[in-house]
Amino acid sequence: MKKIKGLYLVTDRDLCGGRPLDEVVLAAVRGGAACVQLREKNLPTRAFVEEARRVKALLAPFQVPLIINDRIDVALAVEAEGVHIGQEDMPYPLARKILGSRIIIGLSVETWDDVELAEQWDVDYLGVSPVFETPTKADTRGSWGLDGIARIRAYSRHPLIAIGGLNATNAGAAMQAGADGIAVVSAICAAPDPFRAAQELCGIIDAGRSCLD
Repeated sequence: MKKIKGLYLVTDRDLCGGRPLDEVVLAAVRGGAACVQLREKNLPTRAFVEEARRVKALLAPFQVPLIINDRIDVALAVEAEGVHIGQEDMPYPLARKILGSRIIIGLSVETWDDVELAEQWDVDYLGVSPVFETPTKADTRGSWGLDGIARIRAYSRHPLIAIGGLNATNAGAAMQAGADGIAVVSAICAAPDPFRAAQELCGIIDAGRSCLD
């Protein structure tokens, strides 16, 4: 199983400033993004499947995994490498039963109860969500902060992907607090140059990781 770490892009077409989503994703991957989560809350199923197929084909030469947000049916339809589910989505044990052991499954944790429950499961990574308050994650139960990352890291055996309000100013601190990777939305999708934004973030993530070695 491919370990999820480093820079993790979560897509948001509305933040791309009119640019094609494929263009932004490709720039981010060329800049060093190690994983792409395709998040489409409003697309009809057929359109979501077609888009997922395009993005998967785009990522294949880079060996970057495609993670589908929420939609297990779409992930199965396009043979995506993984899915990411939240606390209101299909329960993790059922998702794992449907998808099998080879598919990456990431799980958002918003409370300490979520963290404790996930410890008994073979989750591929936990999405620590949100680290900081952000408009792209407005339906959560508060923010973890850097201390929350450190607390989860001390308790959990799972890789941690920090998400929520993260950018070039605080990604290093999140890594030093114990994250294995940093997920961003607007820091790349809304950046004037997604390639350079990804490059900068990857450098910060690598430096933060080095501080822990």
